[in-house]
Amino acid sequence: MEHAPGWLVNSLIYLGAAVLVVPLSKALGLGSIIGYLAAGIAIGPWGLGLVTNVEDILHFAEFGVVLMLFLVGLELEPKRLWSLRQPIFGWGSAQVLACAAVLFLAGWAAGANWRVALVAALGLALSSTAIALQVLGERNLLLTSSGQAGFSILLFQDVAAIPILALLPLLAVGADAGGGMSGFERTLEGLKIVAVIGGIVLGGRLAIRPLLRWIARSNTPEIFTAAALLLVVAIAALMQFIGLSMALGAFLAGVLLAESEYRRELETDIEPFKGLLLGLFFIAVGMSIDFGVLLAQPGLMAAVVVGFMLLKFGVIYALGKVMGIPYQQRPVFTLLLAQGGEFAFVVFQAAGPNVLPHGVASFLIGAVALSMLISPLLLVAIDKWVLPRYSAHAPASMEEISEQQDAKVVICGFGRYGQIIGRMLSAQGLKITVLDHDPDTIESLREFGFGVFYGDATRLDLLRTAGAGTAKVLVIAVDDMEQSLEIVDLAQKHFPNARIVARARNVAHLYQLLDRKVEFIEREVFESSLRSARSVLEGLGWPAHEARETAMRFRRRNIQLMHETYPHYKDRAKLIAVAKEGRQQFQEQMAREREERRQRSGLDWDRVEEERTP
Repeated sequence: MEHAPGWLVNSLIYLGAAVLVVPLSKALGLGSIIGYLAAGIAIGPWGLGLVTNVEDILHFAEFGVVLMLFLVGLELEPKRLWSLRQPIFGWGSAQVLACAAVLFLAGWAAGANWRVALVAALGLALSSTAIALQVLGERNLLLTSSGQAGFSILLFQDVAAIPILALLPLLAVGADAGGGMSGFERTLEGLKIVAVIGGIVLGGRLAIRPLLRWIARSNTPEIFTAAALLLVVAIAALMQFIGLSMALGAFLAGVLLAESEYRRELETDIEPFKGLLLGLFFIAVGMSIDFGVLLAQPGLMAAVVVGFMLLKFGVIYALGKVMGIPYQQRPVFTLLLAQGGEFAFVVFQAAGPNVLPHGVASFLIGAVALSMLISPLLLVAIDKWVLPRYSAHAPASMEEISEQQDAKVVICGFGRYGQIIGRMLSAQGLKITVLDHDPDTIESLREFGFGVFYGDATRLDLLRTAGAGTAKVLVIAVDDMEQSLEIVDLAQKHFPNARIVARARNVAHLYQLLDRKVEFIEREVFESSLRSARSVLEGLGWPAHEARETAMRFRRRNIQLMHETYPHYKDRAKLIAVAKEGRQQFQEQMAREREERRQRSGLDWDRVEEERTP
């Protein structure tokens, strides 16, 4: 194949290695990541030597991490991201600073120069976003407490990589100290960064959505796919131009498009590319392991890898305990963050000879790559020998939907609200399919004999398997409002024949359901609160029928007022004005009715209430 173009030969090598090794790795129970890493070692310079331009491949493959962060951003609306600000900046900063401090002290105590120790500590404190999110996704742990905590910390690490890289020129020694930049030039660089980030934010709000809408009208699916890839590539290039993290920019773009009507199309189009490029990234990591450094000083390499992972493991395990992560989930959470990460490659390469001598940088890069190789192996060991020790206390394994269901009613969310619906339907002999993603809730319900499937109802594939395509009614009873609206959007687009019965957490949630033309909506505590109000009136001495009629009038007026205020709910000033006017009119109406009732009965109801009040 000497006349074949390079891209054809390389494609044959990469795809052939992946297709042969990854299925074998999964068959042995080692997981796909180990398979990709092993494939990279096999075809790399220290294996068969089929590929030698490892750095170029690694830089290209990093785009898989960029696509992954973009898709993660699409799952997080700005409101939800804002709600995660405390774990991101609180627990994230605690992890990075604590791990960096411990590693710095260990390196300094071992005799390393303080600059070398500091840069090494900062790089080794970072974890592999690619491996961690891949493992969490494969194990359906992203929605658990450990998954959310791990994601928050990983996101902060991506942000922390920026000031770490900015710190490196200040640590440089010799003629290039300070990076050779004047104060004015540094100010211009800062303004450029702010301008680009501001442009991404404004562009996501004002330009990108209309552009995607215009492209979608062409009814050319391949062009929409090309536009989705162009969007991510362009933002990554912008962030690279100003010296920031490409992955962080892609994540920011994803968050800005999380509320877009084209969110699902973007996910569907980009997902295959993300999977392939992530696999290529892991192959490149396997190829980048410098076994020459390992063989030259195997004892020192083993000591460094084991040492930094043990130190991080201790710090992160203690942090997980403080965060309240269930102890059954703590080993996996800790190990995923204890390994080195892909951003460490960038930090050590960017440090340059003024901070890290070339041999030290290569040694540290090898240690990080080796930690990324052995972490999936350690996960297998944890699964086989550590987690079984928790089996007496851990919830039973969750049964995911794997076979097609055919019930006419699908209930999404089986908490206190959904359970009542399910029990009533079951009592009538109706077959139902239930989806819930809380392991503790599922285990408790199974003890009472309920058949509940473990799964995230916002996933289209799980909804299809649950039978939403043939169901007559889809009950949406999940707690989270954003997830509830997401399921409604999915159902209306993909299952238009299913009638939706939705739970509204509050009036704001109800308004958003009305925006989506949902026909059957119930406010979760409205009816029970009315019944409690009737009981209060009866306790004050009102006749039962009077209390009931009063509650029903209030119910009708409240629903009427809700529909009157609905057109104005996005205009807060108008909403408040209409609501106040409606309440005033209702209070005046109720006062007139009380007077009429007093005249009809000849009783002073206010006096009766006062006399019965203890």
